[in-house]
Amino acid sequence: MPRLKTVTPDQASGDVKEIYDDLKQKKGKVFNIFQGMGNSAAALDAYLSMNGALAKGELSPEDREVVYLTVSQKNGCHYCLSAHTMVAKGAGLSEDQILSIRKMSPESEKHAALGKFITRVMETNGFVDDADVKAVQDAGYTDGQIAESIAFIGLATYSNLFNHVYGTELDFPPAEKV
Repeated sequence: MPRLKTVTPDQASGDVKEIYDDLKQKKGKVFNIFQGMGNSAAALDAYLSMNGALAKGELSPEDREVVYLTVSQKNGCHYCLSAHTMVAKGAGLSEDQILSIRKMSPESEKHAALGKFITRVMETNGFVDDADVKAVQDAGYTDGQIAESIAFIGLATYSNLFNHVYGTELDFPPAEKV
């Protein structure tokens, strides 16, 4: 149950209403996480703007979901795991691939290297070893993709923490427990 006020689309005004109208046009609805973030147009816009900017980057949609699922699994965010299971399927990942990513053992060697790097960044607060950076580079990731993966850690962490505080109710099919 949400612990902060929920700003429904019919209650929204000003900048939040504009953002909601755009979300309804692009996504067909205003997801529950955004109705919580709608308490602050700045917070909602920050999340959506960063997500939009990173979507234009070098990381493939599959790689972006490897990062999001890895971070959300480590942070225990059931809402994001549920949402990004659906998004990952849309990006071309199978249910088995998604579960293997969440179990920290992706089937793809390249995704395994990315998942391990993301985990190391989180475990060390970014103080990774040269070997950690070299391993993800050797797997085929560019320095730009590495930078974007770190930015996605920040974005995913923001949504994970927000969902934990807000108590976001699922509006996606629940992700399988692992």
